[in-house]
Amino acid sequence: MKRLLALCLAIGLAMPLAAPTPAQAVTVNITIGTSLNHGRAISCSQGQRLLQNRGFREVRRIDCRGRIFIYHARRGSSRFEIALNSRTGRVVDVRRIRR
Repeated sequence: MKRLLALCLAIGLAMPLAAPTPAQAVTVNITIGTSLNHGRAISCSQGQRLLQNRGFREVRRIDCRGRIFIYHARRGSSRFEIALNSRTGRVVDVRRIRR
């Protein structure tokens, strides 16, 4: 009886140690409306560099005319089309174009 009681006590004390830990989400820093250049006008190459600094790879300039600069870039295994406002450096649109 004492052995059974000791076994139950040992299992009861070990249970809180075996409890699962809560999952943690990873946030992505770039969203629509994010100012990458603190509101100052940017050049096409500055926009490309800003996106590379935010974790995008293989950043290609697609259209750098007018108010909106368009880039294609890769993050992880996905490809994105990213639009930056040329006057403020803000992200106007982010679209996933393929995996």
